[in-house]
Amino acid sequence: QVQLVESGGGLVQAGGSLKLSCAASGRTFSNSAISTIAMGWWRQHPGKEREWVAGITWRGRNQYYADSVKGRFTISRDNAKNTLSLQMNNLKSADTAIYYCAAAEGHLTVWNERSYYPYWGQGIQVTVSS
Repeated sequence: QVQLVESGGGLVQAGGSLKLSCAASGRTFSNSAISTIAMGWWRQHPGKEREWVAGITWRGRNQYYADSVKGRFTISRDNAKNTLSLQMNNLKSADTAIYYCAAAEGHLTVWNERSYYPYWGQGIQVTVSS
């Protein structure tokens, strides 16, 4: 069974930083090793739809960001350790949300379509106080 487990969330003051991590484990994704699939971070504000935050290609060579986090967040991955990370700097109160790690089946060319990510973590709370 596929598992994605997030860690690193918590409470931080506005302007501060947090780093989220996601550990991937379990069976391979449709006969593909975890290292060959696209992954991403999403978030959900209370009462709102889940929104895409950032995505990274399977080798980590290309990263993509939502406009709201561009220049402040950095997505990265370590395929040797099957981990995905999200470094969040200059946090704002608007970043307060539950953050989810997600994995696709193979490669992606469209990153912000939720249905393209069949695998999800349980989510982790990030709270930014103003």
